[in-house]
Amino acid sequence: MILHYASQADYDAMAGKENAAGPAWKPEEVAAMGEFMGRWTGELVESGEFVDAAGLAAPVHTRRVGAGNVVTDGPYAETAEVLVGYTIVDVASFDRATEIAAKLDDTPAPEHVRSRAYVDVRPLMSGLEELNA
Repeated sequence: MILHYASQADYDAMAGKENAAGPAWKPEEVAAMGEFMGRWTGELVESGEFVDAAGLAAPVHTRRVGAGNVVTDGPYAETAEVLVGYTIVDVASFDRATEIAAKLDDTPAPEHVRSRAYVDVRPLMSGLEELNA
């Protein structure tokens, strides 16, 4: 699974709102990012490695349910970056998944965003016996 991260400020900037994290994205920058992600996903579909993907709504729309069923609405001040989406791939190796994720470094975005962008690559477990693996 390739886990994509950003912050509420990034969502705001993509929506055209300047904030402390940087200037608002231009509409053509958002469009270029969307087009790139569409091509990236399309390549995975064509290769037969694509399983599933989804983007998540902005952190402001989050609701956390904690111990004792305490419900807190987001975003959370202690959380700078949050999961914003995922892509599941079915590949021959962890190295191949990493190779696919590395292509995201070419995602068009303003430089101040690109310089701090990252994704995580994590294998999915099929059972609890894999906890010790």
